[in-house]
Amino acid sequence: MSQSNAQMRQNYVFTSESVSEGHPDKVCDQISDAVVDAYLSVNPEARVACETLATTNRVVIAGEVRGADSITPADIEKIARDQIKRIGYEQKGFHWLDAKVEVLLHHQSADIAMGVDAKDEKDEGAGDQGIMFGFACDETAELMPAPLCFSSKILRLMAEARHSGKEKHLRPDAKSQVTLVYENGKPVRAASIVVSTQHSEAVSQKDVREIVRPYVLASLPEGWMCSEKEFYVNPTGQFIIGGPDGDTGLTGRKIIVDTYGGAAPHGGGAFSGKDPTKVDRSAAYAARYLAKNVVAAGLAERCTIQLSYAIGVSKPISFYVSTSDSQVDAAKLEKVLQEMMDLTPRGIRKHLQLNRPIYTRTAAYGHFGRAPEADGGFSWEKLDLVDGLRRHFGASATSEASKAKVPA
Repeated sequence: MSQSNAQMRQNYVFTSESVSEGHPDKVCDQISDAVVDAYLSVNPEARVACETLATTNRVVIAGEVRGADSITPADIEKIARDQIKRIGYEQKGFHWLDAKVEVLLHHQSADIAMGVDAKDEKDEGAGDQGIMFGFACDETAELMPAPLCFSSKILRLMAEARHSGKEKHLRPDAKSQVTLVYENGKPVRAASIVVSTQHSEAVSQKDVREIVRPYVLASLPEGWMCSEKEFYVNPTGQFIIGGPDGDTGLTGRKIIVDTYGGAAPHGGGAFSGKDPTKVDRSAAYAARYLAKNVVAAGLAERCTIQLSYAIGVSKPISFYVSTSDSQVDAAKLEKVLQEMMDLTPRGIRKHLQLNRPIYTRTAAYGHFGRAPEADGGFSWEKLDLVDGLRRHFGASATSEASKAKVPA
């Protein structure tokens, strides 16, 4: 069903948050996805459902795997240590070298395997029931909500400066939050900015504020900075103890950060730690891919797609498209999209070529709004359906970058 602009609020404020690669939950996401990549590197058909917990100098990795028996617990332990080292944790309460790593992976349930594997005339079924959403909007060149784009960019720039050695006092754990003012349906400026970042003992809170400021300014369009009284940096005070030493981390607790910053629905399932046979991950990627191509083709300003699956059943149970500011018939759009892409678990993996070790990089700074990469990373961000959609619906050839509401 299409939504007209008259049905949507045009003047409001909206907030999204992001977290850095050193946030405790993101540490766990990256370890879990590094395990997925290790198994897919050995066997592209491997099955992995991996959960990680991290706390003071301790990491626990548990879950179910199948298809790469050559990978040992010692290999998994090394993967965890390598990720912690790459992120930059060498502090007393959480150190890549000293942390105790416990590996509790076991073989996948035979009952689950029997229900979802392809056999005889039966196609491969979904690994679980569930609902998945995809979303795109024309607020930014990435066809993502602007508050989330800015929140993530702040933290990426800070992490790059930390890794390069430019900012010697920043530490891995950080969070950001951006609130934007919307007028006539378009984001026009920041109402407030919040950044909390772990830091060394050698700097004051005033110092930290000034360290953070240029990365915020570099992330926003010119003239969009909020007032000084609405610029909050470490609002609770010093932030020296951070990461899993300060707060226990778990895989899958940052699902809104991973997707659309609250600007669109989320089905509930996390992505990290799951191989691409799991529709929680692959179908959410497919839904984003389709929604992005709809918006890029000029068919709508915003597009939300929902898919649902039943365990052991290959075809989706339902497929729903909702658009705003669109003259396209939603029922016809649903039909065309399903003709353009096979939405069975196997069909999604084949279309997006997901059986590759491309997942560790997704586990920080969002799974969407990233550029497709030469080795197949972020394949769900490709715009290769745009021409076909325009032929079906006669939309004007307008690039997604030129449509973006936020200045470049």
